[in-house]
Amino acid sequence: MFDLRRLRLLHELSVRGTLSAVAEALAYSPSTISQQLAQLERDAGVPLLEPDGRRVRLTAQGAALAAHAARMLAADEAARAELERMQPSLAPVRLAVMQSAAHGLLPRALDALAVAEPGLRVEVAELAPEEGLFEVAARGFDLVVAEQYPGHTREHRDGLERSLLGRDAIRLAVGEATSPDVRLEDLRDRAWVMEPVGTAARQWATQQCRAAGFEPDVRFELADLTAHVRLVASGHAVGMIPDLVFAGEEPPVRLIDLPARPRRDVFTAVRRGTADRPGVRAVRQALQIAYDRDGRP
Repeated sequence: MFDLRRLRLLHELSVRGTLSAVAEALAYSPSTISQQLAQLERDAGVPLLEPDGRRVRLTAQGAALAAHAARMLAADEAARAELERMQPSLAPVRLAVMQSAAHGLLPRALDALAVAEPGLRVEVAELAPEEGLFEVAARGFDLVVAEQYPGHTREHRDGLERSLLGRDAIRLAVGEATSPDVRLEDLRDRAWVMEPVGTAARQWATQQCRAAGFEPDVRFELADLTAHVRLVASGHAVGMIPDLVFAGEEPPVRLIDLPARPRRDVFTAVRRGTADRPGVRAVRQALQIAYDRDGRP
């Protein structure tokens, strides 16, 4: 019989690509992982890994076993979820959240959980949506809050189940001294603050400016959206900020609707094998309560 822990190492290698990445994700030493994969290879009786420069890669047999390992791990999670439903205590839930959700949803979701499931332990880390979705698929986290901008679809990873929390308005943000009648094209000569190159938010915001007939002068490239708000409020930049950042509070900037009033989808994603875990269901419900509390459509 195959050892499920060793199968997980093979699966992790198939999704993360290198032994060092697997070691970092699972807090093992690379030598320990190599030893365990060598034992799995002996158990299988076929070569699972082969040299690839200074790294290793899966052989055809290794890739086949890794695919079986993914299904075995999903079955293991489903079994654990069923057992969890049959006992009063809840297993901890590991939650990955994008930054705007950490500001706008997390405190209220934890308030709801303190009432509904006071004994539930929730462990939270802030991750970009792309990384969070990857980590849930790779079993680094149980649940992620992510987003999808208009016209920018995210990869649908095998085994993940999505649930829409709601649609979050994205607005033009300018300083209070700016006229409320300003249009996007009027800001072609202003300094802009945007998220880093390569993010969906940056690609989308840049396209909005180009559609308005200009290339934005991005002087401030920051992942921290609270820094965006402060730069705009102080008059040093303009930007495009989703409503969720303000968590229902009065924004310190002037917000102006963009053409066609765009909205991004805010959603949660879990592995199908863990979707029915009581703790995961409780966290998803609390996030929905937190999202709906501000009356967003």
